[in-house]
Amino acid sequence: MTTPVSFRPAPGSIPTEPGVYRFCDPHGQVIYVGKAKNLRNRLNSYFADPGSLHPRTQTMLRTAASVNWTVVHNELEALQLEYTWIKQFDPRFNIKYRDDKSYPWLCVTWSEEYPRVFVGRGAKRKGWRYYGPFAQAWAVRESVDLLLRVFPMRSCSNGVFRNAVAANRPCLLGYIGKCAAPCVGRVSAEEHREIADDFCAFWAGQTRGLERKLTSRMRQAAEQQEYERAAVLRDSLDALRQATEKNAIVLPEGTDADVLAVAADPLEVAVQVFHVRSGRVRGERGWVADRTDDREVGELIEGFLVSLYADEQGFQTNNGSTIPSQVIVETELPSGAVLEELLSEQRGARVRVQVPQRGPKRALLDTVARNAAEALAIHKTRRASDLNTRSQALEELQEALGMASAPLRIEGFDISHLQGTEVVGSMVVFEDALPRKSEYRRFVIKSFEGSNDIAAMDEVLRRRFKRLLADREAMAATGADDDGPVLVDPVTGVPRKFAYAPSMVVVDGGLAQVNAAQQVLDDLGLADEVMLVGLAKRLEEVWLPGEEYPLILPRASEALYLLQRVRDESHRFAITHHRGRRSKAMVESVLDGVPGLGEVRRATLLAHFGSLRKLRSATLDELRLLPGFGPATAQAVLDALAAEDAGQAINTATGEVIDQ
Repeated sequence: MTTPVSFRPAPGSIPTEPGVYRFCDPHGQVIYVGKAKNLRNRLNSYFADPGSLHPRTQTMLRTAASVNWTVVHNELEALQLEYTWIKQFDPRFNIKYRDDKSYPWLCVTWSEEYPRVFVGRGAKRKGWRYYGPFAQAWAVRESVDLLLRVFPMRSCSNGVFRNAVAANRPCLLGYIGKCAAPCVGRVSAEEHREIADDFCAFWAGQTRGLERKLTSRMRQAAEQQEYERAAVLRDSLDALRQATEKNAIVLPEGTDADVLAVAADPLEVAVQVFHVRSGRVRGERGWVADRTDDREVGELIEGFLVSLYADEQGFQTNNGSTIPSQVIVETELPSGAVLEELLSEQRGARVRVQVPQRGPKRALLDTVARNAAEALAIHKTRRASDLNTRSQALEELQEALGMASAPLRIEGFDISHLQGTEVVGSMVVFEDALPRKSEYRRFVIKSFEGSNDIAAMDEVLRRRFKRLLADREAMAATGADDDGPVLVDPVTGVPRKFAYAPSMVVVDGGLAQVNAAQQVLDDLGLADEVMLVGLAKRLEEVWLPGEEYPLILPRASEALYLLQRVRDESHRFAITHHRGRRSKAMVESVLDGVPGLGEVRRATLLAHFGSLRKLRSATLDELRLLPGFGPATAQAVLDALAAEDAGQAINTATGEVIDQ
């Protein structure tokens, strides 16, 4: 372990200009990125009295082995470069905000010929319109169900839509008036898109115009003595007003703003955001994070806003941007003017960052602050035991295995196959006793066929640690210039994530598997750097290389529970990969020899259906809708599937196949 004195820059060598700095560990891995108006003042603060620093800052400095910096022209460039490097290097000591729960989005698939609406979660797709996030999924679905009486746009899945087109018969929603049924031609694509546009206008806050439009149509129908149509429009108008009343007006109509508040203690920070569109609260969202340094609240808010809007995680405004015209915060930001300039450039219009002192904006900000404080309290109550448990597990492992320090990075490996076919390996990563899924890796074993788990594990470990050594050599050859060590492959542009060595490796198995894995580490010269253990399933014994007897941890041990989680996660990840490859192989084997089915059409089938089960349930009309499939080719595919089903019917006594 290094000391800050060993890599402290020489006096006077640090510039006084704005810039971005990076702390790196002994292997050149970037562990922290920060920005400063004055690099000398900021960096000198890290090498002051250690007792005056935040405990996590002290840990970061003890982990670091070097510090580098890059000078920029102004604070705006520093802000942009800091965000870029945090995304690129994913430093372990930078704050990582995570949702305190899974928030649903309302999505309209605008790029499709007949846009549909649904409530979901996860990543966004280009060309689709998103509204949210919302606090409760059930409340959004209730509002959508109410609005479909007013704007009967399509809400069915693509499969249901294709079936309705093939059968020339609408689904239940078409019969009860909650869908205009474009699948059977009741409305044209243009008419359906107009309905969808009105639906989107409501979620964008343009309710007054929609109410006037419906009122005008209702009066016109009554004047023309079309009383049934007028009654339908009257009911639609009532439904629209009910949906509108669900969101109270909190700011003057037409106001677009994001209201943000932070609740923090020395260890953690919670952020709460209310998205106000057209004066109404349209959505809300919360994040929690470990507080990795002693930054002031203003700096925390500043960094959070940059990442929020750069990743487009906000609520869309009328112009399609996720950045509103006003951002309301509770304290002055250190680089408030610079942040306004950056957000205005991204939005293409003026953005103001405000700190209200009184009035409705201040009242709403106080409400958001209370929500943030409550979210932090709930999170700490929920996580308190878990945080202590993780620390206890790492300390118990360190003591039981006689390690010099706690294993902060643990990698687990497992092998999965079916009677020696489709052999795959998995690597999972746990940092600070939590899974780091972005660094999980899969391995396909092609060098041999057969049920030889030890040989497969040997290949997986050699490939992983040879990559570690290769990345280290590449970094050493590149050297450290003004920008520091290069952790991105210059050819592919992919970060060298294998360059970070684990403190511990966990393999699934007993003494034979552990000794084989230890041979790999010995051959590559990593035996003294990486701790190796094996966890046998039968009695949950912990095996160490070269030891005749296993280490028995208490059943209630948190250390044993952590090893089990690593082992089980690597097993799950390996089986998931194996099943995906096996399903793909089964589809390809069934389709081999089908007349007129080349590689392109086979790839189309795999991309559309994904599995043999879904392909078997396909109809002739569904196959004919695929690009490149005529009646003859579609029928040939169905005939091949029927022949395969007949062949399987003969062997039903073989039972279910279980993954190795």
